[in-house]
Amino acid sequence: MKATVQAISAPAGAEAPQDRKAVLAEALRRRILSMELAPGAVVDELALCDEFGLSRPPVRELLRQIAAEGYIELEANRAPRVAAMNHDSLHSFFVAAPLIYIATTQLAATNASTAEIEALKAIQVLFRQAIEARDVENRVVYNDAFHLEIGKMAHNDYLMPSLRRLLIDHARLGKIFYRHPTTDDMQQDLEVACDQHDQMIHAIEHRDPARAGQLVREHFELSRRRMAEYAAPQGLDVPIQL
Repeated sequence: MKATVQAISAPAGAEAPQDRKAVLAEALRRRILSMELAPGAVVDELALCDEFGLSRPPVRELLRQIAAEGYIELEANRAPRVAAMNHDSLHSFFVAAPLIYIATTQLAATNASTAEIEALKAIQVLFRQAIEARDVENRVVYNDAFHLEIGKMAHNDYLMPSLRRLLIDHARLGKIFYRHPTTDDMQQDLEVACDQHDQMIHAIEHRDPARAGQLVREHFELSRRRMAEYAAPQGLDVPIQL
C-alpha cells in the first residue's frame, strides 16, 4: 500500500514550538497505528511544517526520533516513509511477539510500582469501554497503550525498543483484521481478551510472573488465531455437479 501523507489538522491555539512538536509526534504516531497513514506512505516534511507552524529542523529531529521507535523509515536521498509491512516482517512479528510480550509481562510482575499498576488499571477501563462500545479505533489504541504500559513497568531498556516495534505492527494488524463490523463471535473473543487483561493486572499486582507469562501467551494466541482465520478463511461450501 502506497499513499502520500494526508493533511493533519493543525493544533488550535498558539502553543510554543516544543508543544507543537509534541502534538505533531502524537498525531503521527496515532495516524500510523490507526492505518490512516498506510505502510509505505510518504511523510511530507514541508506539509507538516506548514500545518504545525514548525521549521524544518524540529520536524526532522522528530522524524528521526519516531524512526528510532520504528514508526517510519529514513533512507539517504529519499523522503521519509511509514514503516512497511510485508511477508518477511509479519513472519518475524509472529515469531518474536510471544517472546517479547512474555518477557516484559513477567518482568512487570516483578518490578511494577503501585502507581504504575494504577495507571495500567486506568488504561484498562478505557479499553473495556471501547470493547463494549464496539469502537475499533479506540480498541486498537488502548490495547497498544495497555501493553506499552506493561513494557514500561518491566523497567528494562533492552526490551522496550523491541516491544515498541512489535506494538506498531500489532496495532496496524488489529486495524486491518478488525476493521469490519464486529460479529458476535468476534465480540466474544474481544471480551475474553478484555478479561485476560484484568487477569494480567491481577497477576502483576500479586507479583506472580509465572501466571502473568501464561496469561499473555494465551492472550497473544487468541489474537494470532483470529488474524490467521482472516488471512486464510475457510472456503465456500460449493456443491459439485457431475
